[in-house]
Amino acid sequence: METVPELDDEEQVIIGKTQEEEEKEDDQDLTTLEQGLSDMSIVSAPKELVLNQEATELCPESYRINSPKEIQLLAMAENFQRQYSYLYPERKPLLLCPINECGVKKFVSTTLRPTSPVHPELFTWEGCASFVADFLSLEPLDPPVELPRYLPSSTSVLQSQRGTCFEFSTLLCSLLLGAHYDAYCVSGYAVREMCLLDQSLQEFPLLDTADETVIPEKQTNKYSMRKVREAKSRFMEDQAQKKQDAKAALLQKEMLLEDQRREQRSADPMRGIRVHCWVLILSGSRDVQKNFFIDALTGNSYATDSNNFLGVESVWNNFNYYVNMQNCSTGCAGMVYDLEDIQMWEPFLYGATSKKQLLLEVLKRKDAREVPKRSSSDDEEKEDEKEQPPLRAFDMPRSWVSSISISRKDLENRWPGGQKVTRYRKAKLETFAPYMRPDGLVTRLTTYRDIDCTEVVLVKESYRHRGDLLERREFSVIDGSTKQYFRIGRCLNLINLRQTDSECVMEFSGFRADGLVRRVESASEMTEIFEDRTDFLRYRHVGFDDKPPVSENNPLQIHKVVEYFHRNRSKPANKDVAERVFLLAERCIEVTYHLEDFRYIPSKMSFTKPRVSMETGKADNFSLDLVSVFQVDPSEEPPGILTLYLMLQELMKDEEKVLIEIQESKKEVRDILASRRQEDTDIELIFCPWTTIGAAKAQHQRQEMERMAAEEQRWMREKEEDILAPFLIRLDVAEILTIKDAKQLYQNCLDDFKKGLEKRRSLIQERYDKETQELHKEQQLYRKKQPFMTKEQEEQYQTYYSEKSLLIRTTKARLNMLEKAAPLQLHNVEQKLKLDPRLSPHLL
Repeated sequence: METVPELDDEEQVIIGKTQEEEEKEDDQDLTTLEQGLSDMSIVSAPKELVLNQEATELCPESYRINSPKEIQLLAMAENFQRQYSYLYPERKPLLLCPINECGVKKFVSTTLRPTSPVHPELFTWEGCASFVADFLSLEPLDPPVELPRYLPSSTSVLQSQRGTCFEFSTLLCSLLLGAHYDAYCVSGYAVREMCLLDQSLQEFPLLDTADETVIPEKQTNKYSMRKVREAKSRFMEDQAQKKQDAKAALLQKEMLLEDQRREQRSADPMRGIRVHCWVLILSGSRDVQKNFFIDALTGNSYATDSNNFLGVESVWNNFNYYVNMQNCSTGCAGMVYDLEDIQMWEPFLYGATSKKQLLLEVLKRKDAREVPKRSSSDDEEKEDEKEQPPLRAFDMPRSWVSSISISRKDLENRWPGGQKVTRYRKAKLETFAPYMRPDGLVTRLTTYRDIDCTEVVLVKESYRHRGDLLERREFSVIDGSTKQYFRIGRCLNLINLRQTDSECVMEFSGFRADGLVRRVESASEMTEIFEDRTDFLRYRHVGFDDKPPVSENNPLQIHKVVEYFHRNRSKPANKDVAERVFLLAERCIEVTYHLEDFRYIPSKMSFTKPRVSMETGKADNFSLDLVSVFQVDPSEEPPGILTLYLMLQELMKDEEKVLIEIQESKKEVRDILASRRQEDTDIELIFCPWTTIGAAKAQHQRQEMERMAAEEQRWMREKEEDILAPFLIRLDVAEILTIKDAKQLYQNCLDDFKKGLEKRRSLIQERYDKETQELHKEQQLYRKKQPFMTKEQEEQYQTYYSEKSLLIRTTKARLNMLEKAAPLQLHNVEQKLKLDPRLSPHLL
C-alpha cells in the first residue's frame, strides 16, 4: 500500500471557485509577462545538485517547466525580495525561490505537497515526525550560516534518503498538512547542537534514572514500646561517613569537569547566525491546544519559547508565505504566532486564501447542507441582502511535486542502510531494521560511566521475532550479571532469567502446574516461591553443605529444608501447618502451626527420626523420647503415641517427596541453562507474514522447503526404481565393486526376485484354497438344511454362493496370470541387471 494524496474539502473549495476564472485572467495578465519573464522558467544550477539530462527527462513536466501562473509567482517573489532587501538591508535575504533537482526555480510554498496518510503510523504528528527523523540522514548546510540554494522535491528526498534540515522539514510539513494539522515550515536560527544533530550532551529520554525516593518518616506513638538501641561502633560510622563524603566529592568534581567541557563546547563563534529549519504547529486543529515546534531532524517537540531556537525569519505553508516582523534579539521567547496580524507578520500574498478561511468555508458548507431549503421569496430577499463580492486576490498555485508515496516497506525498514546510531550523554543507541541481524536484534542501548564514553556500565538489547521468545537482554559490567526477559509462552513458562558468577534467578509466569513463580539458586542454597498451590505451600528454602560428606541417602548433600504455608481456613489453626523444617543432618523434623485467635505463640512439634540398626537393618522402636510437643492451649489433650507415630510416618514420606522435588528443581535449572546456551548458538527467527521483509523471507523459505521436498521425492522414486539399492547398502564399500561382489549381487537380486514371485504366488494360492474350502463347507450345510430352509434363507445362500464363486474365479485368474507372467518378468530383471552400468563390466 502507498500513501496517495486526496483532495479534501478545502482544496475542492479553491478548485471549484477559481478554475474557470484563473484561465481567463492568466491569458490577459501574462501577455505582457511572457517575454520579460521567460528566463525564470529555467535557470542555471550547480552541476552536482542537478540531475543529469536522462534523469531530468524522466521527471514529470511540472518538475522541468514552470506554468504561466508559476512564472507570475516568481516575478512577484523577485519584486518582494527587492523591496525586502531595500527596506531591511541589515537582514539576510529570504528563502523564496530555491532551485529544484531539475535546475528550475520553484516557490517554496509550492514545494509543499499535502499528503493524506494511509498507514495508521502516520495519523499523528508523533508518527510522522518519528518516521522522517528515522528515514532520512542529515546533510549539514554548507556554509552553515547561509540559506540553501536548492530545495528538491520530497519524492526525490525519499528516494535518496538524505537531505538538509529544509528538506527534512518540507517532507514533515507535507505529511502534517495531509493529516490536517495547521503546520508551517520555519526558517530561522538555532543552536549548534540542533543544527548539526548533536545529541551527545542530552540525556537519553528512555534511560532509567536511579533517583532515590524520599520515604516519609512514620509518626511515632508515644505509648508504643521503644526499640532497644543497637550497639554500633562510632569509629566504623566515621569511616563510612568519610567514604561517603569522598565519593560525593569525586562526583562533584566530575560534574564540575563535565560543566567545564560543556562550556568549552558551547562556545560557538557562529551562535545566533546558524541557519536552521523546523516545523511550527499552530493550535486550533486536531485538538492542538497550544502552539509548539517540531525539530524534523530528531522528531522531538519543543515549546515555542525553547532556548534551542534563537530566531525566526519566515514561515510558510502551501497557501502563503509570512515574514517575521518581531524582534528576535533575545530568542523566540515572547513571540506571537498570529499570522493574521500584519503588524507582527508580513504576508507575501495579501488577501490570499488561508487555512482558517478554508476551515470556515468548509463549516459553512456543512451547515448549509443541514439547514432545510427555504422558499423562493426568502432566497430573493437573501440575494438582495448580499453585497458585491470583493475582488479575488492571487492565490498560491498548486504544488508541482508529484504524489508522495510511502510504502509499508519504508515504514518497517526506515533507517538508511537498515541501521542508525545515535549518541547521547553517556549513552549510545543503535537501532536496526527487523530481520537485518541474524539474532533478531532491533535496539542496543549502551550506557557509559564517563562523558567520553570509554567505560561501559550497562548494555540493554531488544529483540524481535526470535524463536526462543527472547525480548530483552541486559548485561551489567559492574557485577557481571546478565538479565534475560522472555515473552509468555515459552517452555516451562520462564519469563525472566538473571545470571551472575555465583547466583541464578529465574521467574515464571505463574501458569505452571506446580505454581512456581520464582527460583533463586546458588552454590550454598536454593529458594523457591509458589502461588495458588493446593497444598498451600508458598516458600521453600534449601541449604546445601559447603563441604558435603559422602552419603547415599542424601545425594544432593542437603542439610536443611524450610517450608512455609498459607493459612488453610478449612482446618483449625493449631492443626494447620505454617512452617516445616527438615534437618537432614540431625535427623530431625520441626513443625510450627499457625497462630490461633488471641494467641501470641504458635504450637510446635519436633520429631527425631529413629536410627537404623546396623545388625537388623530396621529402624529402632518409636518412643515418646523422640518427640517434643508444645501446645498453647494447656487444656487440650496431648496426642497419643500412635498419633505421633503416624504423624512422623507422614512427615518422613513428605521429606522423601520434598527431596525428589528438589532434585527435579536442580535438574530443571541445569536443563534451562543448557537450552539457553544451545538457543544462543543456534538462533532461529520466526518470519512474521504481516511484515514485508518477513513475508518475503517466509516465501523464500517456503519455496526452498518445496524444492527440497520435490528433490527428496525424486530421490525416493529413483531409489524405488533401483533394484540394487537394498543390496548395495549391505556392502561396506558400495562405490567400488569387485567381480565377486558383482556376481554375488546379481545372484542375490535374482534370488530375491524369485522369492518375491514365489511369495506372491503362495499368498494367492492360500487365498484360493481358503475361499474354496469355505464354499465347500457352506455347500455341505446347505444340502443338510435345504429341506427345512425358508425362502429367505435360500436367497441368502444363493447370494453368498454367487459372491463366493466370483471371488474364487477372480483369484484363480490372478494365479494363472502370475504363473504366465513370471518367466517374462524374471527375464526382464535378468536383462536389466546385465545392462546396469555397475554390474555389466563384471558380468561380460
